[in-house]
Amino acid sequence: MSTGVAIVGVAESDLGVTGKSILTLQSQAVTRALADAGLTLADVDGIATTGISRFSATQLADYFAITPRWCDSTFAGGSAYEMMVARASQAIQAGQASVVVISFASNQRSANSRKLGGVHEPWIPEAQFEEPYDMLYPLSYYAMTAQAYLHRYAKTHEQLAEIAVAAREWALLNPKAFRYGKGSITAADVVGAAPISSPLTAADCCLVTDGGGAVVLTSMERARDLAKAPIEVLGYGERSTNTSFTVRDDLTVPGAEEAAADAYARAGVAPADIDVVQVYDSFTITAALSVEALGFCARGEALDLIADGTIRPGGALPLNTNGGGLSYCHPGQYGVLLLVEAVHQLRGECGPRQVLGAEIAVAHGTGGILSTHATVVLGASR
Repeated sequence: MSTGVAIVGVAESDLGVTGKSILTLQSQAVTRALADAGLTLADVDGIATTGISRFSATQLADYFAITPRWCDSTFAGGSAYEMMVARASQAIQAGQASVVVISFASNQRSANSRKLGGVHEPWIPEAQFEEPYDMLYPLSYYAMTAQAYLHRYAKTHEQLAEIAVAAREWALLNPKAFRYGKGSITAADVVGAAPISSPLTAADCCLVTDGGGAVVLTSMERARDLAKAPIEVLGYGERSTNTSFTVRDDLTVPGAEEAAADAYARAGVAPADIDVVQVYDSFTITAALSVEALGFCARGEALDLIADGTIRPGGALPLNTNGGGLSYCHPGQYGVLLLVEAVHQLRGECGPRQVLGAEIAVAHGTGGILSTHATVVLGASR
């Protein structure tokens, strides 16, 4: 099945420690993605972005001196860019736009702007129940989820650490990865790293880097005349479940299950059809829960599934093949880079980390404290 919309261009900005402004990194990502598609800024009539200001889309349009017919500044954390694929696809189908660019960039490492903060803004009602505990936002919330998960299913931190170990193995195959050339790690390295919020250590947590990315979408009809083979948007789904954890009955059951089910239904596929998987790995527990929610195993079985190298290079479930947020890049909101890597894999452009024969990919974003969830299914056009 298909939405009649395709991704025709993708690119990253400079990554790591860049010393560049947010708009410079945004400009790099957008112009590189357009060049990848064989298009220019003159072709763009739709912009979807966030993270620049309260008026991110209009500010980026001003910067590029264009007047889009359609824009989206949905702020939903790391899942926003998968949500934007849905919005952009619908806009293209409806004739509101013909070429849409989705982008994000941050200079959080160069600007030293990423701080471990408190819980919530004081005007959020649930904050009164959480602020007194002086939790690290969002880290302590994910740590609570990990603690609950390990207890409920009688698993160990060493088993959970395989998520980080596998991510490093993929990063060693990706010259753009922040941890490229840094060597392999073991489960003992992860467990023995500096403790941050029990049970999570520094090695369970995503990187803090500069960087960003962009994807370009248009109709399949137009895509067939462009520079690269189009990657079809087959389906999408989303759920927004909570701002606070106070309202969640079960921290280990995210709304990702429903988001993925909707995406699969629209695409007409099942988990067994997926060749390559890109999930948000803000923390090791985020990725483990996503593997379950995407239907690759039942609840509580993810750590058993991945125990024998299943998600490492050469494994049966290639996961976060660029190294993920744990070892490749994490500029604060990682969701757009899930899409970039999925497209590169479906095009067969990934060199030593290429998943052979990849034809269907899933990109799943998570935002907030397991608050927002969005899944996109993509297919190679043969």
